Amino acid sequence: MKKWYMLLTGIFLLSASLWVAPLPAAAPMVLAPGETAIVRVYYPNPEMGNKTLISFEAQLLETNYGKGYHVMRVTREDVDRLTAAGLRVVPDDAWTASPPEATADDEEDDTVIPKYPCYRTVEATFDTAATLAEMYPILVEWIDVGDSWEKTDSPGVRGYDMLVLKLTNRDILDDNKPVLLITAAMHAREYATAELVTRFGEYLVSNYGLDPDVTWILDHHEIHLMLQTNPDGRKQAESGLSWRKNTNETYCLEDPDNRGADLNRNFSFAWNCCDGSSDDACNATYHGMFATSEPEIQAVEAYMEMIFPDQREDDRDSPAPAEATGIYIDVHSYGKLVLWPWGSTGDLPPNATQLQTLGRKFAYWNDYSPEQAIGLYPTDGTSDEHAYGHLGVASYCFEVGTSFFQPCNRFEKTIVPDNLPALLYAAKVVRTPYMTPAGPDAMNLSVGSDPVPAGTPAALTATIDDTRYRILRGNVENEPVQNIAAAEFYIDTPPWAGGVGLTMDPGDGAFNTTVETVTAEIDTAGLEAGRHLVFVRGQDENGNWGAFSAVFLTITE
Repeated sequence: MKKWYMLLTGIFLLSASLWVAPLPAAAPMVLAPGETAIVRVYYPNPEMGNKTLISFEAQLLETNYGKGYHVMRVTREDVDRLTAAGLRVVPDDAWTASPPEATADDEEDDTVIPKYPCYRTVEATFDTAATLAEMYPILVEWIDVGDSWEKTDSPGVRGYDMLVLKLTNRDILDDNKPVLLITAAMHAREYATAELVTRFGEYLVSNYGLDPDVTWILDHHEIHLMLQTNPDGRKQAESGLSWRKNTNETYCLEDPDNRGADLNRNFSFAWNCCDGSSDDACNATYHGMFATSEPEIQAVEAYMEMIFPDQREDDRDSPAPAEATGIYIDVHSYGKLVLWPWGSTGDLPPNATQLQTLGRKFAYWNDYSPEQAIGLYPTDGTSDEHAYGHLGVASYCFEVGTSFFQPCNRFEKTIVPDNLPALLYAAKVVRTPYMTPAGPDAMNLSVGSDPVPAGTPAALTATIDDTRYRILRGNVENEPVQNIAAAEFYIDTPPWAGGVGLTMDPGDGAFNTTVETVTAEIDTAGLEAGRHLVFVRGQDENGNWGAFSAVFLTITE
């Protein structure tokens, strides 16, 4: 804690921001040794708020970003550290730690977390995935990739399998389908993460054949979802405990309520390297006895090795090649952030520009703050740093929402609708994530009247837009946007499968702006009757081809 006290003090003195939250007068705090109290800790700007959040993560109960304060349970020593760092600490006698009142339905429904009906339990999450595999055997596999700590310790008695939901059209054979891997609930108390990723999987399967983009994504790409990465710990958190780590009983013997290892500090790349985790087995960020000591992380790393190619050297300086494939996203809560490596050093990663470009694109969709992970707080032995550092995969951490125990109304109204488009974009660009996000987006696709009689030309239109990135604040340089230079379309067969692109023209006669309407006339004379997929993409003046979007075209006899 000493290093965080010094860091907080330094940041308070040095930070500056146009955003300033109102700071009420602080009431005097008088706590006896060992006594705790619930307080509001007001911070002067978002950067300071994020640092405080991490420094006192174990004590956090709630965050109000709009009014600029955290609610946390503190000791007398905590109050001294917070006030010494220049933060206002105010008693909060009105806060209650209890979630919404349980209803009779809550008590009878064991498939959801008590008092949080929008979140499925571990068992219900697994049942959902198994049902999807039964209902859609061509699209869905439910794969056992290892065991949790409790199952390893007591086989057949307790614990869980480590399971992955794999989504792709297995009738389309291709050994080189690019892979998007998403893990969730690595930190047990972060309720929203597993449910968000489960709903993403449900969305993809239920919209296959109905949504043209979902259809081509599952035809040509693979989506791998580890819905519960810490099932033992999550089961503890479902009872209302603020449980973060796994449940390894060999750690922190003197305090069973704080046992376990922080799974997101146990990965082998940069493990325990850089003051980004704790040597104290009772600490919330305890990194485990050695790298990959925890069976959950052994399962995750082995699965990464199986589905991703190794595309860079295991050092700090070697870049992944521009054409490297694959994306990894680890979903956490909370903070409304999109983070990328490095988190263990302030040095820029060798693919810094490409990682930032894709991070800004994700943040355009979910309206989060994009930044290199070290800008939030030091970490080591983390999942995204391992996937990038060891394998060269474009890797990110999404910190969703504003609370560990996110209320259902906020989850339904903001977290799901904000993040599903970001995850869909990841699924689109996973083939070349260091290249494609630099190009423009294709949107508003139309083929006019559909269906079209065979031999009748179809009027294809689209908008090509090179501006859709979240702008970065501060002294960080934003990549420039360019004018649109070209657009093309493919019928049924995209370029990676041997398709040939056909040119589209600017609607106003010239490519000279960053957003252009483009048009083409599709000759349908040679197309078979039935439904076809039309792929569209655009190119900017720097030669960057952007992500494909698609539209259905139906030909009648």
